[in-house]
Amino acid sequence: MKEVAINQKYKDSVFRMLFNNKKELLSLYNAVNGTTYENVDDLEINTLDDGVFMKMKNDISFVLGFELNLYEHQSTKCGNIALRFLLYVSDLLSGMVVRDDLYKSKVIHIPAPRFIVFYNGHEITEDRVLYKLSDQYEKKLSAPELELTATLININEDHNPELMNACRTLKDYSIFVGRIRKYAKTMILEEAVKSAVAECIAEGILADFLAKNRAEVIRVSVLEYNEELHLKNVYQDGYDDCAAQKDAIILEKDAIIAEKDNALAKKDLALAELNDRISKLEALLADLTSKDN
Repeated sequence: MKEVAINQKYKDSVFRMLFNNKKELLSLYNAVNGTTYENVDDLEINTLDDGVFMKMKNDISFVLGFELNLYEHQSTKCGNIALRFLLYVSDLLSGMVVRDDLYKSKVIHIPAPRFIVFYNGHEITEDRVLYKLSDQYEKKLSAPELELTATLININEDHNPELMNACRTLKDYSIFVGRIRKYAKTMILEEAVKSAVAECIAEGILADFLAKNRAEVIRVSVLEYNEELHLKNVYQDGYDDCAAQKDAIILEKDAIIAEKDNALAKKDLALAELNDRISKLEALLADLTSKDN
């Protein structure tokens, strides 16, 4: 296998700033899997340089124990998680193997892929959610031949306490984000972030990290929060457009039904008039016939 090149083309999210560190990433892996790995040299980070979501780089991929782990952080709901992971892992594996070897008889062994999303938005309230690629198939299959399962883990405060307690950095990150959101309700965003940073440092929450990277964390947090709001607005705009289309369709349908009812009423009236004329003619004919007799 060949090593994948990494660069900093996009700005890292705070999540990646924290866990792009091998020691912290190993702690996170152990917390997720209930393992006790200690040697950080056993972990190889191989994140792609273009595996990004908008302007922020919020993903980490690494190999450990014959597993290819793909971790992603999200603060907005997305129904295409499995499909995105499929495209991402395909690019990763393509970079790991020499294409000519694919046509040789010798089996190429690859690390087993695993997919995790760390979520701290507000739309999803469950502790964990499974996303399957087959759920996105237009045709449902009883035994899909291509499947990918991703696990979404809710890292908001008061969710997954065992996991959060097993990884102090993840728990502190959740608290830090919660503070930003709390202050952003009543303060200018940049001031909200500054207040959250100062408060967390004072309380020993990510204290060393925030003190060392204060300026960068503030810049990145403002960018992240604005991006989160943008994605929510895009979702809301799409929802509003859909709702408007539904309303227009309902109005048009109601108009057609009213027109149909009107036409039927007119038709019934016309039929009644014709039946009345027929009845009168039949009565007249019967009267004439009786006179003839």
